[in-house]
Amino acid sequence: MNEKLINEAIAGSKEAFCSLYGEYKDRLYRYALYRLGDPTEAEDAVSDCVLAAWKSISSLRSEKAFGSWIFRILSNCCASRIKEMIGTRENLERLYDAGTGSISAPPSLSMELAEALAQLGDDDRDIVLLSVIGGLNSTEIASLTDLAPGSVRSKLSRSLAKMREFLS
Repeated sequence: MNEKLINEAIAGSKEAFCSLYGEYKDRLYRYALYRLGDPTEAEDAVSDCVLAAWKSISSLRSEKAFGSWIFRILSNCCASRIKEMIGTRENLERLYDAGTGSISAPPSLSMELAEALAQLGDDDRDIVLLSVIGGLNSTEIASLTDLAPGSVRSKLSRSLAKMREFLS
């Protein structure tokens, strides 16, 4: 991570912020896509996240916290989108697979992997996605989830083992 870019962005440099976004955009989009299951909604959530991040970049206390900070913003944006999506019956039916009660998987996600992720609870699935898709470490995930880093590592290990067992 480029601490110089982060400090420049905190100081108000649009160019530095755009460069940071360029480094994170793919991970942000993939995370939103896995959470929301819809490419358009994922793009909108990332857009909301980037706008919110730009508006509040000056509140970032530590350049080392940038990754977890921007994923916290994205996680909140995804949660807001989910609340909006379930506001109408049509969206609720689109969001959930018929009869399964689980969020639809992104089209590019293999059925086996989607089923393995569906075996996990919401919190455990989010920890896996933040780690695998977001590239966050246990300390960064802990700051997002209000868990101890050791608890995050344990949950991640158990969740990945559960997914491996399901896939084998």
